[in-house]
Amino acid sequence: MTARIEISGLTKQYGTNVVVDELDLEIEAGEFLVLLGPSGCGKTTTLRCLAGLETPEKGSITFDGEPMFDASGRVNVPPNKRSIGMVFQSYALWPNMTVRKNIAYPLKARKMKDALSGGRVEQAADMVDCGHLLDRYPSQLSGGQQQRIAVARGMAARPDLVLFDEPLSNLDALLRDQVRTEIHRLHTELGFGAVFVTHDHSEAFALGDRLAIMKHGKIEQLATPQDVFDNPASEYVADFIGMSNRLELHRTGLEWTTAAGTELPLRCDMGDLPAVSARLWPDDITLHRADEDVSSREVVLDATLLSAEFGGRYYDVQVGAGPEQYRLRASSAVHGDWLRRAQPGEPVVISFRSESLKVYPLEQAASLV
Repeated sequence: MTARIEISGLTKQYGTNVVVDELDLEIEAGEFLVLLGPSGCGKTTTLRCLAGLETPEKGSITFDGEPMFDASGRVNVPPNKRSIGMVFQSYALWPNMTVRKNIAYPLKARKMKDALSGGRVEQAADMVDCGHLLDRYPSQLSGGQQQRIAVARGMAARPDLVLFDEPLSNLDALLRDQVRTEIHRLHTELGFGAVFVTHDHSEAFALGDRLAIMKHGKIEQLATPQDVFDNPASEYVADFIGMSNRLELHRTGLEWTTAAGTELPLRCDMGDLPAVSARLWPDDITLHRADEDVSSREVVLDATLLSAEFGGRYYDVQVGAGPEQYRLRASSAVHGDWLRRAQPGEPVVISFRSESLKVYPLEQAASLV
């Protein structure tokens, strides 16, 4: 049920717009690879090329060495002849078919008579805890149930590769978490190969064995979720995965100053660059009352409270320090009493450890366009 996938020099364009740009990528058998990036970066088009739903202009795709597409050799295996399962964002269930017939559809299309008579449909439904729904129609199911059925259908034929095209985007927050957990459980138990497209970095971190972060049809970084989190390869990656705080720093002698001229006692290695862009996670910044003592080991900035949004166990806080703005999370247990009463414009203090900064050359300023 798994195959090693190799993509080489894949290029897809619409008119003069190059959407996938000479992409090289290897997906190991049984690997769960996540294509992550903003709209327009080429991730869904790459998925559709794997499925055979788009025809690239250049490059090749092989499954265990067998060509599925080869522009130079004029090979283009149609979608129904590729050993893939597909789970769409919109569920794409046949409304006039029962759940049983929807799951059985790929088995019938591939003329897998033994699988049909051997209980494969029931097994697939049981995998996603929907065996009791087999005789219902899609209109009688909730969104979460419909997406579970779509997952069962995508896996019923036990394909070499299961393709997920933003399958959680149409679900509410609770169902999204439930179905995500279900997909993770199934992959852990069954070990199928998968390519999962999303723009949500929390989904990517939770599901992926490796993440391929895409930008303008190319891969900006390919690594494990832990590696991407700990060491974003560029400011583009850092910004996209949620490292939303940005400091523009300029060297002045042996010190560094912000764009507003605030001198910072930084202890991290900046190399020989005269100016850098530094990124911080919201969780790396600590909020203090203006009259609190702050450890001398931390970088301290006087700031002004801009907003504080209640989130249960925490507040999402935005502050301003000169022309820069910072986002952070403050514990409700620690700061809730005064943040509930605090008004925009009140003086506050923020602090962070200089070692938390991820530093990039200033010319690499992130762009999600």
